[in-house]
Amino acid sequence: MKIHHIRNATFVIEAGNNFILVDPMLGKIGFMPPFAFFRFKAKRNPTVDLPNNYETILDKVTHCLITHLHPDHIDSAGKKFLIKNNIPVICSVKDVDKLKKDGLNITNSLKYWQKDDFLGGTVLGVPAKHGYGFVTSIAGNVIGFHIELPNEPSIYISADTIYTDAVNKVLSEMKPDITVLATGNAQFDFGKQLIMNPEDIVKFVKDSPNKVYANHIESLNHCPMTRLQLKNLLQEHNLLDRVYIPEDGETINF
Repeated sequence: MKIHHIRNATFVIEAGNNFILVDPMLGKIGFMPPFAFFRFKAKRNPTVDLPNNYETILDKVTHCLITHLHPDHIDSAGKKFLIKNNIPVICSVKDVDKLKKDGLNITNSLKYWQKDDFLGGTVLGVPAKHGYGFVTSIAGNVIGFHIELPNEPSIYISADTIYTDAVNKVLSEMKPDITVLATGNAQFDFGKQLIMNPEDIVKFVKDSPNKVYANHIESLNHCPMTRLQLKNLLQEHNLLDRVYIPEDGETINF
């Protein structure tokens, strides 16, 4: 298995002849307004452009997973790509009506803890909680995915979530070979973090049975954590060797 990191939470899982796109935010740099105006510099999003090799990777895409409908995970350019190429899409049952109305080819819609057949293996919908405290109700629903394919490492895409009992259940009982962790420390101008804070990032990495792929970083103005800060955090806890922190456009071999 390979993971092709594109930008933010957008990446492609290469498993044999299948190329599974996750959360396609494919718009150009600065096409969206800032997500925070006072807590952080009010810079338009995304704050970085797509890597030079992204089209080569997207040309191979055969399937797509969408964790939720925020524009930093599925934007107008991402929808256009999926519709143009009639890519089969898996999403939450809570999002299926909206995405079908937009014209996407939804082949599977999952409830939490529902397992469906997928590419000769299975895909499981995992509960996710988008933020601490009251911001969860503003952020809305999210679904993670645990995927098991024949002759490939298992992979858990935790999505935009804090550390919960559901996260712990997947890590401790299913023991995925690869875990995907959103690490940007995202916050609005009010409230606590929308994804795992530094303490929970450390806990997630410690509890992960194998390698962690860190994403959702250095792409959005409301995500202040940098790659260097993440490396320093992990180094403080002797965890750096357990985490991949890819550059945009980089491919990781598992």
